[in-house]
Amino acid sequence: MERKERISEKWKGLMRERWVVFVCSMWVQSFAGMAYMFGAISPAIKATMGYNQKQLAVLAVAKDLGDNIGFVAGKLSQVSSISRVLIVGALQNFAGYLLLWLVITHKIPSMPLWALCICIFVGNNAATYYNTATLVSCVKNFPQNRGPVVGILKGFVGLSGAIMTQIVAIFCSTPDEASLIFIIAVGPSMVSLCLSFFIRPIHGHHQQATRPSHGSSFLFIYCVCLLLASYIMGVLMLQNKMNLNQSTIKLLGIILIILILVPIIVPIYLVFFSKPNSPDEEETLLVNPAKSEYDNETGVGEDTEENRGSSVAEGPRQIVQLEAKIFQALTEAMKKVKHKNGPQIGEDFTLIQALVKPEFWLVFFALVMGSGTGLAIINNMGQICQSLGDNNATVYVSMISIFNFLGRVGGGYFSEVIVRKYAYPRLAALAAVQAIMIVGVLYYAMGWSGQLYVVTILTGLGYGAHWAIGPAAASELFGLKNFGAIYNFYTLATPTGSLILSGLVSSTLYDYYAEQQQQGGAKAKNGNELLVCEGNICYSVTCVVLAGACLLGIVLSLTVVRRTKKVYARLYGKSLLT
Repeated sequence: MERKERISEKWKGLMRERWVVFVCSMWVQSFAGMAYMFGAISPAIKATMGYNQKQLAVLAVAKDLGDNIGFVAGKLSQVSSISRVLIVGALQNFAGYLLLWLVITHKIPSMPLWALCICIFVGNNAATYYNTATLVSCVKNFPQNRGPVVGILKGFVGLSGAIMTQIVAIFCSTPDEASLIFIIAVGPSMVSLCLSFFIRPIHGHHQQATRPSHGSSFLFIYCVCLLLASYIMGVLMLQNKMNLNQSTIKLLGIILIILILVPIIVPIYLVFFSKPNSPDEEETLLVNPAKSEYDNETGVGEDTEENRGSSVAEGPRQIVQLEAKIFQALTEAMKKVKHKNGPQIGEDFTLIQALVKPEFWLVFFALVMGSGTGLAIINNMGQICQSLGDNNATVYVSMISIFNFLGRVGGGYFSEVIVRKYAYPRLAALAAVQAIMIVGVLYYAMGWSGQLYVVTILTGLGYGAHWAIGPAAASELFGLKNFGAIYNFYTLATPTGSLILSGLVSSTLYDYYAEQQQQGGAKAKNGNELLVCEGNICYSVTCVVLAGACLLGIVLSLTVVRRTKKVYARLYGKSLLT
């Protein structure tokens, strides 16, 4: 009987364990990248609806906007439960893509372009609900490990396209684009609904403690991530080189599913097999070293037995109590004076309060420059390969997806080392990855050997790292209370950067050099207005411009570093001494 009660208590403890929330969030994010599947379903849309490339580009813009405009999701996360956020996202995902599937399969009459844009927007906008729910929950559950948490969760979004493609292959030997649209409508929605009641902020002081087991747990998750990325990369290359039969594809897909499920070992081990802490250890763990900027500065809350004993020994207890009350009153007065002009950097901001801070916009435009550079390469990879006479564009696109994932995971880890070990601003890591991107694009501009591999790897790593470092830094600079709204504003940096550097700069330069080649007698499409550019020159000047954009991003990032050194010293400096 006692054994059954103990097991029952263990299961209840497992449901309250924040690592369960983290693992479930990883699973939701593994299917949250609907936008990455657009390239796979766009041929069916184009052929069925009779669209030209410009009309398809309009749909792509609607897709990007839906994937990044998350104000509603951010606001809903503030006023409602996380489970409702996920449910709303699942309903949008299902409604948008199911309607698109009905049109493509001619089960309902054709719709005008603007209506399909709304369908694509609504379906992809579900990703903002998935991202908001998982990031808000896990960042609040792991306030001392924001970098790894954000990096891992955003990394799985980058891998979701490859994951869904492999899982679809298990059930469909020859999946067509229409059936893929249906699976995109049903798959992520089902996963989100099934896990919606597990993903939430876990309240309680014991959940905020940084335990010794955290290091080994995160190390295990990192190893699984690296193994998963390596496995998918190997499977993709195997599929490109060989014609695999359906039995082999199913086996590879089942192994992939097992790898995705493996992280659940962490919470199961912590709850069922790890030794419980002694009362003294538990009491020590309850101390939150980064409770607040002000407490770190004044030392409020460090009323230990040793301090109380020494204080009482110095004088009568009544005098000590009076001094404590006076000190508390002075503390409250200082807080009021300090908050007279609104919160300070490192405290909780609303979105409106954050918008008037220069640090907010410095971070935003640093992300615009870096993410815009990454998307300029990613969006034009097909044309880049074509201009160099390389027909293996799918290989490079897959490589970008893998290194995007590794960049997100690695960027979270690298930035966490900077803030935890050195109490230095996280944006220093953003400046470092932007410098890596400069190396990649300049290497391509010089036309050196292996330029496609170098630009693919370094751009993928750098672009991915942006979306591990940026949200974690935002949570530190502007607080966790309204993190959902602030995070979703920062996601606008992606379409902004894409519009400027990909939509304007790269396309304009490409058309210019294509026209120059036509005038010089170079090959162009016969009689068509759509020109084809050949040679390294097509994107070399673009890469120089992208390098300049990254350089500007470095300047903006380092400006934030200089302005926030004291903030990070208060947030993390004290924890390094304990």
